[in-house]
Amino acid sequence: MAEVKASLFCGVVAAVLSSAVFAFVEDLDDTFKDTRVNDIWLVDFYAPWCGYCKKLEPVWHDVGVELKTSGSPVRVGKMDATAYSGMASEFGVRGYPTIKLLKGDLAYNYKGPRTKDDIVEFANRVAGPAVRALPSKQMFEHMLKRHDVLFVYVGGESPLKEKYNDVASELIVYTYFFSAPEEVFPESVTLPELPAVVVFKDGGYFTYDEYEDASLSSWVNKERFQGYLQIDGFTLYELGETGGVCINSLLQNLLKTLIQRVAKEYRELFNRDFQFGHMDGNDYINSLIMGEVTVPSVIILNTSNEQYFLPSEPIETMEQLVQFINGVLNGSAQAYGGDGFIQRIKRVAFDARSTIMSVFRSSPLLGCFLFGLPLGVISLMCYGICTAESDDGSDDIDAHKREGLTDEEEEEEEECQRTPELEGPDEDEEDEAGEKDPDEKKTD
Repeated sequence: MAEVKASLFCGVVAAVLSSAVFAFVEDLDDTFKDTRVNDIWLVDFYAPWCGYCKKLEPVWHDVGVELKTSGSPVRVGKMDATAYSGMASEFGVRGYPTIKLLKGDLAYNYKGPRTKDDIVEFANRVAGPAVRALPSKQMFEHMLKRHDVLFVYVGGESPLKEKYNDVASELIVYTYFFSAPEEVFPESVTLPELPAVVVFKDGGYFTYDEYEDASLSSWVNKERFQGYLQIDGFTLYELGETGGVCINSLLQNLLKTLIQRVAKEYRELFNRDFQFGHMDGNDYINSLIMGEVTVPSVIILNTSNEQYFLPSEPIETMEQLVQFINGVLNGSAQAYGGDGFIQRIKRVAFDARSTIMSVFRSSPLLGCFLFGLPLGVISLMCYGICTAESDDGSDDIDAHKREGLTDEEEEEEEECQRTPELEGPDEDEEDEAGEKDPDEKKTD
């Protein structure tokens, strides 16, 4: 009896804990639009049949637990976008899963890795003020250690500050923005004039120049990356949104060191046009350029139009690398690829072939079933159509025969067909006629 009670108690406790964890993520319905006004929401718009949504589900529960237990003002919910398609359309949901942070009248899309830490960091960053204050040197040094890239506005009220606030509201999804008095900076930091927008990264600092750096938004969007970074598919996607050109090496220590030196020593020349980094392996690059790139090598990708550039000879010195980059800038380097119509057709064919080959490599039997069975059925259908006989086949043959005859031959053939009709009865009929009844003979 005691064991039964203990098991029942454990079952009740487990059920309570399970419901408590589940409560951290709220199921949203069509009343959400009217009840969310005064709260900040992090919402996962999903479809029940979506595999990626199912994969995100346990991560999403962990996000809800983390934000709730840490005292964050962000509430976490999920909505079936297929059941409430009208509301999902109002929030601009076009795919599954879609993660949005809803803050007042603003909706911020999350485009980063779907891990708990990255999603929680995004929620906490966007939920707070667009521009945070740095009132002391200690706070500035703490933030400088915590962030690889740090944007700071320095100065009083000005048109530049208004632009900075607008850019911060737009790009808070990517990075933090701060404001501080000039006194919080170390003595080594000297600003030409105030007000100013400064970015601290790569062990130094760089100031926004309104006349040389175009709009503040494009400058921030470009400077939010470190001068040299490890590049993957997601990073290339983000770089594509900046419209810049990316130079990267397929990993080797010598090339990596050369590119790091160029990124640092030639920043003033190349920073506005290039992002430097390295990529492990060549699988992603091969699929991007639809070819085979040897490792190690240097390649320049134009993420805005999918063109790429390869050096005419191996890069072994920094002078060769600088010359190659200058050739891309002045247009003397040979461009490959692109986003033209023919290239798109080639990419579709390449992707299809790659998919089929990957299926056969991973599971030959599955590949034979998926691709062999439909081809076999289609082949049988084509064979049946080609070999089918129609009822009018004999008539067609006769017609073809008659087409080859002359007029005299046609008349002879018709005469032969009429001859049996003109001939008398055959011998059997004559015999029958000869054997008449005796009475009939007398009558005759």
